[in-house]
Amino acid sequence: MNTQELAEKIADSHGIAKSEARKLVDSVIAAIGNAAAAGEEVNIQGFGKFAVKSTSARTGRNPRTGEAMEIAAGRKVSFSPAKGLKDKISA
Repeated sequence: MNTQELAEKIADSHGIAKSEARKLVDSVIAAIGNAAAAGEEVNIQGFGKFAVKSTSARTGRNPRTGEAMEIAAGRKVSFSPAKGLKDKISA
C-alpha cells in the first residue's frame, strides 16, 4: 500500500474528500519525520514505536572492489511493532 492508497482508504472509511485525507496522511508522515529528525521517539499505541538510533563508525568492504573502507558514524530510524500489530500479523 502506498500513500495514495492509504489516503483513499481513510477517505472512504470517514466519508471525507480524498484530497483532505491525503493532506492528513502527509501531515502525519511529516510529524513523524520531524520528530525523528529532532531525535524524538514516536510511540503510536497499538501500532509501534519509531526511534532514532546511533550507529558507530566501522570498517566495511566495497562490494565492487573488495577494498576496505571506513563507514562513518550516523543515525537511523528503527521501528518496533507493538504487541497488537504483532498479533494481527501472526494470526
